[in-house]
Amino acid sequence: MKIIGIEYLSEFGQVHPDAEVPLDVWHQIAEKAEWKHIIDVREVYPHADFVEGYTVFNIGGNKYRLIAKITYIAKTIKIESVLTHSDYDEGKWKK
Repeated sequence: MKIIGIEYLSEFGQVHPDAEVPLDVWHQIAEKAEWKHIIDVREVYPHADFVEGYTVFNIGGNKYRLIAKITYIAKTIKIESVLTHSDYDEGKWKK
């Protein structure tokens, strides 16, 4: 998969250093993935959810949320945001 918005991962990792490794692991997995549907995503990330047109990944033991728009046909993942769990719960990703 081609990943757009990679800079969000490093920016978030600078503020939350404990997120760097889990985000890097997500990046490596997602880049090599050949997902065709949310079902394929859930084989690797069982707690990934499809919310309002976005795929939401639990990162770092459920401490963080990575919100991405996946276009399966084009094999692209556009990272929209990376948030703490509490910021996600407050709906800050929708703004």
